[in-house]
Amino acid sequence: MSQKTAIIVGAGPAGLTAAFELLNKTDIKPIVFEKSGDIGGISKTVNYKGNRIDIGGHRFFSKSDRVMNFWLNIMPLQKEQSEGDNVMLLRSRISRIFFMRKFFDYPISLTIKTVLNLGLFRTFIIGISYIKARIFKIKEEKSLEDFLINRFGKELYKTFFKDYTEKVWGVSCDKIQPEWGAQRIKGLSIARAIKHAIKAAIRRDSSIGQKEIETSLITQFLYPKFGPGQLWEKVAEIIESKGGQIHLHHKVVGLEHQDGKITSLKVVNENNEQKTFNADMVFSTMPVKDLIEAMGQDVPGDVKEIAADLCYRDFITVGLLVKKLKIENDTDVKTTNDIVPDNWIYIQERDVKIGRLQVFNNWSPYMVADKNTVWLGLEYFCNEGDKLWDMPDEQFKTMAASELDKIGIIDKEDVLDSVVIRVEKTYPAYFGSYIHFDIVRNYTDAFENLFLIGRNGMHRYNNQDHSMLTAMEAVGNIIKGVKSKNNIWQVNSEEDYHETKITAVENLTDAYTAERE
Repeated sequence: MSQKTAIIVGAGPAGLTAAFELLNKTDIKPIVFEKSGDIGGISKTVNYKGNRIDIGGHRFFSKSDRVMNFWLNIMPLQKEQSEGDNVMLLRSRISRIFFMRKFFDYPISLTIKTVLNLGLFRTFIIGISYIKARIFKIKEEKSLEDFLINRFGKELYKTFFKDYTEKVWGVSCDKIQPEWGAQRIKGLSIARAIKHAIKAAIRRDSSIGQKEIETSLITQFLYPKFGPGQLWEKVAEIIESKGGQIHLHHKVVGLEHQDGKITSLKVVNENNEQKTFNADMVFSTMPVKDLIEAMGQDVPGDVKEIAADLCYRDFITVGLLVKKLKIENDTDVKTTNDIVPDNWIYIQERDVKIGRLQVFNNWSPYMVADKNTVWLGLEYFCNEGDKLWDMPDEQFKTMAASELDKIGIIDKEDVLDSVVIRVEKTYPAYFGSYIHFDIVRNYTDAFENLFLIGRNGMHRYNNQDHSMLTAMEAVGNIIKGVKSKNNIWQVNSEEDYHETKITAVENLTDAYTAERE
């Protein structure tokens, strides 16, 4: 009997995890086709003159024991600086909000500093609004706006959520389905934030797992020494060493199907040559919109229409190398050159387009070629083809530097170098035809050997670990002969997946003191 073949579309976390699992747990040969020239999807690392860019920022943290063990088996935790490059660093997690030219805790906490920043009157109004929301809850949450008001009150929603969320998505919060909040915010609330603050004041959870802590409140995470792409490039090496294949610059343009199964795929390479590959099974991480289009004319009209109208949000990162920051470190955290300690800074100022700022020095000191400089990532949310997306690079660089200068974070005269990186379909959107997505899902699920996994593959705003889990579940179904795909879709929607207790990695920090610059 000939060896079975699995075609995997996409070399991001989900696709590579699927290939890795197949090689380690079955005799099925994985063949990965990636349309770009990069490994890791949006979890890749871009190297610009020795300065590394993490697209969107990827904390290696999960409440899934399976995922944490996967990562640490590929790249162990660094215990001594002499251990080499193929290691994970243990990093402190600090993210804050920049609003009214001031720093606020993220998530918002009830501290003296918060009250002083907001002012007594505004704080009082926010408190009354929160109490009112808890008493008179919106019974049927029809939108993200309803979801947020129920948990934080109308005034806090208007102050810290409304404008920023609309900057991210480009539409008003009342047009976004509440599922986005359920997936991205989950159990976070003012009550939980206060409870966490009290616990943190009493004792510090030093384990990597932090299993009792809401994801938005974690205080530390793992991070590959040279960024997330380093880990996925290592995974790709292992896959190829075990007989799997990974083909870059190969775009899947067609899927042939017969009798409820995908039979073959048409693939175009960088020379525009088309080949057909037979498949015993297919794992797709390509955008659902593109997948349905590639399935041809036999797709039912309603499925084609819904898939064609699925929306995405695209992403631009401007890497900005500066001599120093103008804004001072106002915390007790010690950092190199005394820069602010934040990994991310959420920019909620209404007079600039930037949505979020990364300080790559604080993700890993090895992301920066010269430790005496500051390497920033300015993040912009846009739609492919709009004014931001089509703006010439040099104009974009000038605008980005001017925006940080305007809000007092840098002096634009201190800019040493910059680069613009565009990534399409970064965020699958929960508006447009998404409300009817189940029709598309039911159609694709009916193909016995087709597995939709990952963020774009499922049109679901999954984190890196969730994307990996969908691949693990799919491979598990093949091994067990399970035909239902419900367990794959339950990842990042059922508590069992994001509240799995950590066991094997809990004690790793007992003999390890976190690196501090």
